[in-house]
Amino acid sequence: MPAPGEGFTSDGLTLRTKLFHPNHYNNTHTDLAIVLVHPYTVLGGCQSLLRGIATGLSESGFRAVTFDMRGAGRSSGRPSLTGFSEIIDVVDVCKWVCHNLGAQRILLVGSSAGAPIAGSAVDQIEQVVGYVSLGYPFGWTASILFGRHHKAILQSPKPKLFIMGTRDGFTSVKQLENKLKSAAGRVETQLLEGVGHFQMEGPAYDAQMVDLILTFISTL
Repeated sequence: MPAPGEGFTSDGLTLRTKLFHPNHYNNTHTDLAIVLVHPYTVLGGCQSLLRGIATGLSESGFRAVTFDMRGAGRSSGRPSLTGFSEIIDVVDVCKWVCHNLGAQRILLVGSSAGAPIAGSAVDQIEQVVGYVSLGYPFGWTASILFGRHHKAILQSPKPKLFIMGTRDGFTSVKQLENKLKSAAGRVETQLLEGVGHFQMEGPAYDAQMVDLILTFISTL
């Protein structure tokens, strides 16, 4: 069951968070926590979109944390257009998870616009040991807003998994492949045939996202 709570950012905002606990029979992964970063707040993104994935991960024995970034849901503040202010939110939530939950390792998972935001935070948190992108918007139009985030995740030496539908309207398969040619460290991709960007955000694909994330975790 998710436990609601609040965290505070270094610039004075209050973020609404939810912790998804494994049941006590299945709490076998106490050192690793999974922090999930939701899609673009400006277009209605919020933590509830990641509830299904977080629930699936907790049922598999992992602690999962979702949160509303600034200006989303019941969190205070205002969202930014480019997602740069939200990097602070990701970093501070991860620090909160380490301090309050005793997590020694963190996997960062970002969905849609949450992917570039999470990617920019990866190397700012020592405990982050891997990164998963669900539909990273690498395409030309999306890059007007999020292009300045690309460098951080592409240059990070930490293991990375990019999951994308082959019919993603923001990034083509070729654009994804071209971007990842310059990526440092271990990089994996998983392409979902015939799946669009917003389809992948829907609950119909939650179980598949959980399976892919769990497989990636097993390699960390």
